[in-house]
Amino acid sequence: MKVLLINGSPHQQGCTFTALTEVAKAIADAGIATEIYHIGNQPIRGCCGCKSCRSKSGGRCSFDDDGVNTVLAQAEQADGFIFGSPVHFAGASGGITSFLDRLFYAGSGIFAYKPGAAIVTCRRGGATAAFEQLNKYFMYAQMPIVSSQYWNMAHGNTPEEIVQDTEGMQIMRVLGRNMAWLLKSIEAGRLANIELPQKEQKVVTSFIR
Repeated sequence: MKVLLINGSPHQQGCTFTALTEVAKAIADAGIATEIYHIGNQPIRGCCGCKSCRSKSGGRCSFDDDGVNTVLAQAEQADGFIFGSPVHFAGASGGITSFLDRLFYAGSGIFAYKPGAAIVTCRRGGATAAFEQLNKYFMYAQMPIVSSQYWNMAHGNTPEEIVQDTEGMQIMRVLGRNMAWLLKSIEAGRLANIELPQKEQKVVTSFIR
């Protein structure tokens, strides 16, 4: 089993990376492999709604100049996901927002029934709004959401300050252990031949009559 952690900060080893690393350590301590992927600090295109991903084999984005398709390929082999972002203007970073819009529009089927969680880091305020924003991707893709003992956030303006947030660091460790537990429970269910939920053809209702 493997958990893919996405660092949605423009800083490769900043506050968000520090918090993700704490989660990854707890997952690894439970015997599950982890990998942290950094989306980078170059411009990331937003989704333009061209829908070409729906006609591509395997569901890939038509824009191939950033890491979205790379992560889609890695996601096929991953069993769980943690998405991390700094808080920018009381929301997730622009980079991770554009990244996830395209990632989930092109490949939401890849993520279905695989556990996911979000974490956010901030200096002071806006964390709960950013956290709620990220959780909505999981709901769209039929992903079980992994929780901790509090909302998954850590506070600080530098990596060193993030580490000083002892409650935040504990939240990250508990999140990692909960992710590992859920993955092992799902694996046990798979070995017991418990089937996935029955699928239905998606219905799209227009409210304009």
